[in-house]
Amino acid sequence: MKRRLYTLDVFTTKRFAGNPLAVVTDGDGLSTAKMQAIAREMNLSETVFIQKPTNNRALARLRIFTTTRELPLAGHPVIGTWFLLAELGVVPASEGSVHILQQTGAGILPVEFTFHNGRVVRVTMTQKPASFKRARFTRAALAETLGLKPSDLAASLPLEFVSTGISNLMVPVSRRSVLPRIHMNMRALAHLISSSGTMAYCFALGGRGRVFARGMVPWGIIEDPATGSAGGSLGAYLVQHGQLRASEGLTIMQGVEMGRPSEIQVEIMAERGRLTPKVSGSAVRVFEGEIEA
Repeated sequence: MKRRLYTLDVFTTKRFAGNPLAVVTDGDGLSTAKMQAIAREMNLSETVFIQKPTNNRALARLRIFTTTRELPLAGHPVIGTWFLLAELGVVPASEGSVHILQQTGAGILPVEFTFHNGRVVRVTMTQKPASFKRARFTRAALAETLGLKPSDLAASLPLEFVSTGISNLMVPVSRRSVLPRIHMNMRALAHLISSSGTMAYCFALGGRGRVFARGMVPWGIIEDPATGSAGGSLGAYLVQHGQLRASEGLTIMQGVEMGRPSEIQVEIMAERGRLTPKVSGSAVRVFEGEIEA
């Protein structure tokens, strides 16, 4: 059976930048094993399969797969998929903001669209409230897995796993010039973090609500050019540790060292002691066709 397949670059407005994503728009009837096989064939960080929701409050259900497993939630797959669905008219265009609910493995979550002159220009996802867990290993142990010296890590901020749906390790480095020097030992980093997190999200503060980041992944893809889940976690982490006010916006520049520059916008909502990220971005279509599945 032929199924419609699209690829997009996410967290960018330019093709061949940002984070690539594959989306199968008619995913109903596919087994989990078949979806995993297609994701492995696409060989991208994530592939999304759109299905009819099992909860009638949601407009669609998103099943998100890496090359090896299904994820409950991830940033660039949500942003890219809903950007595509808005362009295809599944989300009705209306000047200004449009709100819908989506079904994911992390539950029913809101998505907001910004339209201008009848075209979608930005998609915003609300993630789950952040949870925090201090790392139990030393700075020296982590630095070694990243090919860095302990002094390259910022001493004023903690090494902490933060989850807003997916747990990632926040790794503050002392200055931006450290980021290009990262040379990951995949096996060593996986041994250190895999029981608690998906990636080491290395970042340098840039001032004026800007951060520069690299997402080091100790499995398969090695580095992620744009990570919305980790970006939301980073925003919550910075508010938690007094580096950002909840009312301020945060711009994360990622993927620069890979030649795939990406821009992630983050806003943190602080309510009743909980820090809930809203992550925004754009996307651009690259390819469309059919796949036999």
